[in-house]
Amino acid sequence: MKKTLLTLAVASSAIFGMSAQSSYQPGNFGSNWSIGVDGGVGTPMEHHSFFGDMRAIIGLHVQKQISPAFALGIEGNAGINTSSWTTGDVFYKNLMGTFVAPMNRSKTAFDKLYVGAYGSVNLMRLFNPLQSRLFEMEVTAGAGWGHEFYSRFSLFPYDIKTPDQNYFVTKVGVNFNFNVTDNLTLSLKPYLAWNMTGTEYRPLDVEQTSAAYKSVRGTVNILAGVTYNFGPGFENTNPVDNSEVAALNDKINALRGELGACQSTLAAQQAQRDDFTRQLADCKNAKKVTEQKVSNIETILYVYYDLASPVIRQSQQPVVEMVADYLKSNPKATVTVKGYASKEGEESFNERLSAERAESVSTMLKDKYGIAADRIKSEGCGILTHFDELSWNRVAICIIEKNK
Repeated sequence: MKKTLLTLAVASSAIFGMSAQSSYQPGNFGSNWSIGVDGGVGTPMEHHSFFGDMRAIIGLHVQKQISPAFALGIEGNAGINTSSWTTGDVFYKNLMGTFVAPMNRSKTAFDKLYVGAYGSVNLMRLFNPLQSRLFEMEVTAGAGWGHEFYSRFSLFPYDIKTPDQNYFVTKVGVNFNFNVTDNLTLSLKPYLAWNMTGTEYRPLDVEQTSAAYKSVRGTVNILAGVTYNFGPGFENTNPVDNSEVAALNDKINALRGELGACQSTLAAQQAQRDDFTRQLADCKNAKKVTEQKVSNIETILYVYYDLASPVIRQSQQPVVEMVADYLKSNPKATVTVKGYASKEGEESFNERLSAERAESVSTMLKDKYGIAADRIKSEGCGILTHFDELSWNRVAICIIEKNK
């Protein structure tokens, strides 16, 4: 039995350690307390009448849930005195010459007390601690102080008092818990308890601990309990390594940058392809094909905008600089800036927005890079609906012509 208690203690310590490293919030000192009342019966294991020496037990316990699987608590219970008057076999003559029988009787309503501490391990929550269940089973082990009120031996007119007994108690048991709600639990609590001090006939003598685990020194007890859990329970939380999160965010941002660059390149190529397609269609439908004008086009660059904004983004300013560099390197070259807007919003607003976008590029070429106004032509072309990706339609297209 001593080995069993040691095993329970080691298991409890291990579980407590696991709980401290788990992925749920342990809570503070004031959280996850419970209080409950217990009632049942207890009787000696042997050398007594099983039912004749049975005592009713009432008790109270207060418990702190350290983790979903491990709890510590304190408890107290009292055995109700159910003994009756008993008459001895020998009669004695009193001072008045009357024969009377010696009688044993208890003078207290409770003839046994126990106060102690205990630990419990919830077997159902060892491997899945946050799963709530209707039925759960836990093992308990505890130790504390026991006290027995001895009956008085009465031989009229004299009373002979027997001293009460204090002793050390150990106990082990299993609790069968039924969680009616998140806060209310009904329990069936069978357990065994042992008097660890003294012998059967000389209770104040101290035996070796191993000798105290005898059935003659133990009691069998079965209690039913009602417990109210104040909560709030345990929340699932994943431990976060901030440095790892920062590194992952950097990778994500880098990938987003690469994706944005690929999308911009693709949009530019698609826009160029579509522009050539429209120009080819215009040439076929025109009465006079202006092949010379098409051949004069040196390059086409694209400036993209945010929704409802004519402001050139910082990431797009290098495109305008490329246009300016080419015009400076080729004094006879000119540029036509065509502004477009996506289909969100009112048509009249988008018409103005497309013109403002074309003008923003023209203004930057003139004011920032010193390009002559007569070499720049800007025009708002309204709504562009060619692309399913709406952001690609928010663009100013810069068409540079050689004009040799």
